[in-house]
Amino acid sequence: MSGPAASNESVPRRALFSVSRTEGLAALASELVRLGWELWATEGTGRHLQEAGVPVRPLSELTGQVSMLGGRVKTLHPRVFGGVLARPSPQDLAELEQAGGVPFDLVVVNFYPFEERLERYRSGELTLAELVESMDIGGPALARAAAKNFARVAVLTDPSQYAAVLDEIRHSPHGLPADATRVRLAAEAVRRTARYDAVIARALQQEAGPPAAAPQRVEVSFPERLALEATRWLVARYGENPHQAGAVYRVPVQGASVPWGQVLQGKELSYNNVADAAAALDLVAELSDRPAAVAIKHATPCGAAVADSLLQAYQLAHDADPVSVFGGVVAVSRPVDGMVAEAMARTFLEVIVAPSFEPEALEVLSKKPRLRLIEVGPIEPPWRRDGDGSSLEVRSIFGGLLVQQVDAVDWVDGELRTVTRQSVPERLWPDLRFAWRVVKHARSNAIVVARDGQTLGIGAGQTSRIDAARIAIEKAGEKASGAVLASDGFFPFSDVVELAAEHGIAAIVQPGGSMRDQESIAAADRAGLAMVFTGIRHFRH
Repeated sequence: MSGPAASNESVPRRALFSVSRTEGLAALASELVRLGWELWATEGTGRHLQEAGVPVRPLSELTGQVSMLGGRVKTLHPRVFGGVLARPSPQDLAELEQAGGVPFDLVVVNFYPFEERLERYRSGELTLAELVESMDIGGPALARAAAKNFARVAVLTDPSQYAAVLDEIRHSPHGLPADATRVRLAAEAVRRTARYDAVIARALQQEAGPPAAAPQRVEVSFPERLALEATRWLVARYGENPHQAGAVYRVPVQGASVPWGQVLQGKELSYNNVADAAAALDLVAELSDRPAAVAIKHATPCGAAVADSLLQAYQLAHDADPVSVFGGVVAVSRPVDGMVAEAMARTFLEVIVAPSFEPEALEVLSKKPRLRLIEVGPIEPPWRRDGDGSSLEVRSIFGGLLVQQVDAVDWVDGELRTVTRQSVPERLWPDLRFAWRVVKHARSNAIVVARDGQTLGIGAGQTSRIDAARIAIEKAGEKASGAVLASDGFFPFSDVVELAAEHGIAAIVQPGGSMRDQESIAAADRAGLAMVFTGIRHFRH
């Protein structure tokens, strides 16, 4: 450890501290002092270090001014940023000295906790003005400046980095982290600032709402180079199969999300658990204007229902396909209470996703310690989350990424028109809407048969639409008579209509748009059933 100290005698090392999170800070700072470093800090950070007995120089001594505007301006000064950005060249260092600045070799910075305070704002604990004060300006600017000058400066943006970097400083002959370490720290700093800005941007956009009279679909600009910011949430036990490794990453989003939820209990989540839980949440969000419950198996709905109470909705979703729901994933649109938990506990489930779980529900479900419970907060339909239609979804393929606009259109966003002589009975419209929303989340080709807010049969992932229809109608059985049928794509032939009529289906909803539409319409007219075209297709591959 004598190497760095000797080096520091001839080349003074200086660190700049400006943090919101103080864990581990005093230990880092005191060890740097022991190694001969000179420490500078902003007012609040300096007080924390002084109270811990660490000698530190106030940044106002360098700038000649204290923080102003209620703390909004602390580090934004040429002597501070010059000390961070000066390159290791005689010209830059001489210019910095002439301006009255000193070079910093280490910047320790983290940002105001905007994301945590955003949750408090959404819960009503903070005003918008108070939330705005949580937008850090100087911290991200310092991090980016230090990252830009990684050739000379190391930047620490998270307490988890302190120990390893400090160890490198102890054992380095120059008293600094290695070149490769400084580059890696710079990359991490830029990732953190990018994510921080993305969270703020989404929060402000949500506050502003969609533009007045904004069209449902907007022109989406796909950049030539796509930069993705993701933070690892968990390492799964394995991927889709035991011989595959797997992990889940978080990306900034608006609204309820599984990776941003809180796991309240249960064994470790698997890759497939998360995929199914996300599919369940997507579908229940579609139905969340009412108490709703959905069951997912292999990323495909096997039961869904809406009702006047969550207990009734869950029971209907379960009873829609009690064989398939065994070992499945369930999502609900309302908080789980004790009675709903008792009903859920009677079936083996892998995961339950809900806005929240009441204490009585947690007590009931704790008796199944392997059952995963994920609390995601308030759930709302996708078209409310994505009012301007600009959200994107990304899917990976070998060697590339598929990127598209999120399918966030509502039932009423197409051109609904009844195309048959038989009009839709008023009592069937809610079921048509329900079936149409569910079929959007089944794998194409997909058919859903439903009645009274409950799916009776779902045929999904088939290579022909008639096969999907046969599966859905067979599952519905005798209950198909008087029910409705939804198709995610148009009918290329009249065979689905004819099959539906044979089993007493009362009304059909489908996109329309086939060259053979008239054949399907004629078949419906012959059978005396109603058919509605939406003008919107919902393929889900």
